[in-house]
Amino acid sequence: MSPQRKQNVLVFPCGSEIGLELYRSLSTSTHVRLWGGSSVPDHGEFVYERYIEGMPYVTDPMFIDAINHIVDENGIDFLFPAHDSVVLSFAENAKQLHCGVLGSPAETCRICRSKRLTYKTFVSLLRVPIFYDDLDSAGNWPLFLKPDIGQGSRGTHVARDHQEAKFYLAQDPSLLSLEYLPGTEYTIDCFTDRHSDLRFIGARERTRIQNGISVHTRPVNHQSFQEIARTINATLELRGAWFFQVKKTVDEELALMEIAPRVAGTMALYRNLGVNFALLTIFDAMGFDVSILSNKCHLELDRALAARFKTNIDYQHLYIDLDDCLVREDKVNPLAVALLYQCLNRNVQIHLLTRHASSVDETLKRHRLKGLFDEVVHLELNDRKSAYIREKKSIFIDDSFAEREEVKDVRGIPVFAPDAIECLLE
Repeated sequence: MSPQRKQNVLVFPCGSEIGLELYRSLSTSTHVRLWGGSSVPDHGEFVYERYIEGMPYVTDPMFIDAINHIVDENGIDFLFPAHDSVVLSFAENAKQLHCGVLGSPAETCRICRSKRLTYKTFVSLLRVPIFYDDLDSAGNWPLFLKPDIGQGSRGTHVARDHQEAKFYLAQDPSLLSLEYLPGTEYTIDCFTDRHSDLRFIGARERTRIQNGISVHTRPVNHQSFQEIARTINATLELRGAWFFQVKKTVDEELALMEIAPRVAGTMALYRNLGVNFALLTIFDAMGFDVSILSNKCHLELDRALAARFKTNIDYQHLYIDLDDCLVREDKVNPLAVALLYQCLNRNVQIHLLTRHASSVDETLKRHRLKGLFDEVVHLELNDRKSAYIREKKSIFIDDSFAEREEVKDVRGIPVFAPDAIECLLE
């Protein structure tokens, strides 16, 4: 059984790495109408079609009232938290909120938000980092100093001796003094349904990390990950997507670093193998029994900064070149084709202007591009492309600077090289 009505889901804050993964997970679903909200201008504005800016900070006394106003005004069915502090706030105020909250109960979120509480809860069940109440009790150096409440690698330090440790603790006395774990780090992505059944366990190695975010990762499998996941699931009341991180000690043991009852940004790895944690969480919250289908092929994820653009260009006609623009080295340019289909969706007329040396019709057929154009103009060698651009609300794309310059001078319309196509994509 599947939901009959689209569920209005508000992601907050939507511009975080978590919020962007939730967008990628849910924006194409036929079951979800996605909303994004943020307290400050962020990347979510460039991604979410329904974007609400200027929402109060989670620490604002009026935060819950403001959220409820937005929920009521927009018919929001579920709130999807995309930051650890928001996870806890939504969970603690679930009864006061006017819609459903996706995630685990408040007590679980409180334990997971604090490293001290997490280690205290699991010290007799799992290997956790050794905790030093004072520096004189530290048996081995270096020590790892980290905030009790935090995320990523913010505020963390490696102290190689007493002097360094005292320096960092003087700046922030709340830092925890922990055993330094030098080994490989892993994240284990999990999903627990409303019956408390742990339905999926997927481990991945964090092979490259930047600012606390795994930017290169690949699946790994070991029985130890399964056992730790089941212990956590049996100890805490978890619901929906969650993950935990472990790291190898000097003795090659796996020590629990943290647990987070939320979607992780790099859950994209398993999402692309078939496990959409965000959508599973929504269906489970609606009371549906879910099935999970995961591909077993090898997949690695690597990511870097990506750009999204907003433009005020209003155009009803697209004029584009063929050679070295739409087709280059006998291969179709995927970004250009994406733009053509975007134009089709928006009822923008598409015109092909080309001096192609052979049959245009045969070339379009060979590359399966025939039928995409409202007009195909096969120019003579000395024809000026500007002569065939008639409409004022037009844009022109060509790899040739001379062609772009001529059209710009004569028609005064925006002109783009193939490398700038990305700024036109929604």
